[in-house]
Amino acid sequence: MKDRNKSALICGISGQDGSYLAKFLLKKEYTVYGTSRDAGASRFENLEKLGIRNKVTLISMMPEDFRSVLSAFTKSSPDEVYFLAGQTSVGLSFELPVETITSISIGTLNILEASRMINSQPKIYFAGSSETFGDTNGIPANELTPLNPKSPYAVAKASAYWLVNNYRESYNMPVATGVLFNHESILRPKRFVTQKIISTVKRISEGSNEILELGNIDISRDWGWAPEYVEAMWLILQQQEMEDFVISTGETNTLKDFVSETFSFFDLDWKKYVKINKDFIRPSDIMINQGDSSKAFKKLNWKAKSNMHAIIKKMILNEYH
Repeated sequence: MKDRNKSALICGISGQDGSYLAKFLLKKEYTVYGTSRDAGASRFENLEKLGIRNKVTLISMMPEDFRSVLSAFTKSSPDEVYFLAGQTSVGLSFELPVETITSISIGTLNILEASRMINSQPKIYFAGSSETFGDTNGIPANELTPLNPKSPYAVAKASAYWLVNNYRESYNMPVATGVLFNHESILRPKRFVTQKIISTVKRISEGSNEILELGNIDISRDWGWAPEYVEAMWLILQQQEMEDFVISTGETNTLKDFVSETFSFFDLDWKKYVKINKDFIRPSDIMINQGDSSKAFKKLNWKAKSNMHAIIKKMILNEYH
């Protein structure tokens, strides 16, 4: 079957990754279906920004409701399913642990069960997270690194990861998880720290007197560029054998570095504008997170192109690609 004849169901199409993935698949001439909890009421601002709002078919679906999931499968008859839905914020998961666990873990289980029940079994990609590794003490995490989740969000993602592995092995289902490290873009919601930093610094550069309040700025993260990462999602499902892959840049920088470089872009001294707020420090946090995506390079021929410096510049200049 040629790519132009394929159909894809993107669960959680309104988010950063869902929107970029939809644009990527449309360029490959897929018929794209996307789900949101209430497709009729959602604004789909990210799809609008990418100019593809009217090029996808939108379906209402609640991942926690099995009948809703099965209905979405029936309406779309997908060749490929990308499960990107669920509560996405690590920080918010401490405030909403039940919603986080339910939307991710039960949502994953419902997707797997719905796929198992229909006649034509689609390939399914699940959005894993580097948060499941916990703190690896500066050792880059790969596909063999033990999981050690440190937040309700990470626990939910770890549960989903093992569900996917179990169904792949038990029922020989074509399912895989992409364990993605942090990946950013201008489509990130304001609650994410990178977008908070970029938008606040831009306002300060334009004359705002506000102070940028942050939590622990000594944490280190492996930041990539979201449009590059959705290509990796697609590549994972194009393989003959379904496997899990770590997707990362392999480069780590502190949040302090991210802040300093963002202010430096506007010739500003970050120390004059930043305040540490203890209320923003999580009950448990990963100090260093870094990925080893050598397997992805070897088997998918995928490698991250953008480093932190490039990402900051793109976000400041409102670049979408």
